[in-house]
Amino acid sequence: MMGWNILKRGLLGAVALAGAASLLPAEAQTPRNTATFLREIDADRYDLHRSTARAAGEIVTMLTDTLVSMDWDGRTIRPGLAERWEVSSDGKTYTFHLRRDVTFCDGKPMTAADVVYSLNRWRDPATRSPVAWRAGPVKEIRARDQFTVEYELNTPFSELLSQLTLFFAGIIDRATVERLGDNFGSQGFNGTGPYCWVSWTPRNELVLQRHPNYRWGPPIFQNRGPAQVERVVWRVIPEPTARLAAMQTGQGDVTQYIPPVAMESLRRVPSITLHTQPNYFWDFFMGFKVNKPVVSDRAVRRAVHMAVDRTALTRAVWFGSAVPARNIVNPNTLDYDAESERLVPDFDPAAAARTLDEAGWRVGPDGIRVKDGQRATFLTYGIATLEGQRQGEIIQQALRRVGIEMRIQLFDATVAWGRLATQEFDAFFLSYPYFSAGDALNLYWQSRARPTPNRMNWNNPQTDAWLEEARSATDPAVRARALANVQRQLAEESPWLTIAREQLFVATSNRVQGVRAHGLYGIGVYKGLDMRIVR
Repeated sequence: MMGWNILKRGLLGAVALAGAASLLPAEAQTPRNTATFLREIDADRYDLHRSTARAAGEIVTMLTDTLVSMDWDGRTIRPGLAERWEVSSDGKTYTFHLRRDVTFCDGKPMTAADVVYSLNRWRDPATRSPVAWRAGPVKEIRARDQFTVEYELNTPFSELLSQLTLFFAGIIDRATVERLGDNFGSQGFNGTGPYCWVSWTPRNELVLQRHPNYRWGPPIFQNRGPAQVERVVWRVIPEPTARLAAMQTGQGDVTQYIPPVAMESLRRVPSITLHTQPNYFWDFFMGFKVNKPVVSDRAVRRAVHMAVDRTALTRAVWFGSAVPARNIVNPNTLDYDAESERLVPDFDPAAAARTLDEAGWRVGPDGIRVKDGQRATFLTYGIATLEGQRQGEIIQQALRRVGIEMRIQLFDATVAWGRLATQEFDAFFLSYPYFSAGDALNLYWQSRARPTPNRMNWNNPQTDAWLEEARSATDPAVRARALANVQRQLAEESPWLTIAREQLFVATSNRVQGVRAHGLYGIGVYKGLDMRIVR
């Protein structure tokens, strides 16, 4: 706790640096018509089909476009690369009519063949995309002519258009992918987005340059292109104190990675503006590999729920920039099931101890419980962030009080995703975005999604059947009922502990105007077309 208090004082001290920018030499300031984005962690790669990281998505949305786009409300589908589209009466065929003025960053015109290639690469088993399921039950994607794409499904997929707004569905140049091979997204990129790839220095910075011919931005923007900012630099600053200081001393212009402890103080800084987005779903959780020793016991998993005070934890870690979570999906999402809320265990340490006693876990001489010679200990992996460290410490202490030992290993984001794809741990900390109950549940709970993103190794035929019923339903009531069954099943089995629901805030310096928080897939600044430099 002493270390945390020192860090907290340091963060608040960083906020007190307002006005210091004028004291810095000119070379410390951001260059003219360049916007510097500050973030906490880097992505492992920027191949849109092989990464699920938000850190990848916030870059890829600037580098690519999708057939359709998402409005600020998080629900309404707007045109993108497709000017218009039709859906067949049976819900199985979508016909997209493409714009005819789109080019890649290298100047090559974009046609239906590029769309077909990109979407087929996404769902190709050889790509091994962890989110290939988002493309739906595809029968065939084909080019009817140079500017018309037909997207035919085996069965209806009620959320297809929403899925096609995500960065995984971005359109990329085949020749560039084939030329770079495994280095696509690390040594180069070629998309149709408002910005073009310049360079990437892992764990340091990624540089983008304005796409000069861009004129086809989504209609949600006042400026459809080209981008008004010539150059964007995404700089990684893991230390929260340094990140805050950089924002206030002119070395950073935009960040959504605001240390929660500093949020209220930052509101009072005249050179910083905070933007928020209410239509935003991003949850923090701890998942359990349900086939691993100790955490395979349902009683242990439910006891973890009872041992952790999520209200106090959220207050201690996020300081009002997140709200405590209980159920597996946000109550404000489409197809949320209120009944499942009642099935989630309440915070009750005494009940946690009783649950473990009744399941045969006896307290050993060192305070850690034992059953059939197996100590109640498990290993938890996570990404090395400030929130990850703090929530880990608090949960570790809470579990120790009921006789469970949790060991923690945190990794830099550039290696963490690889470690989280293994079977060498028992539990893990992560956070994730979604736009509906169906989106959240399909991402993590299909058996075919093992070992990632289904890191819980959840393999339940009934879950699969309910998810399939919901995906193919054309009747909203049928879809909602199937998804309610999944939510109730997971609430009773407790394969993960939902901890907190993040609130989206984007901070901008007084050099920058036109930024609006979006929130699609957790991404604060979506494309940045209205962003401009004013100083």
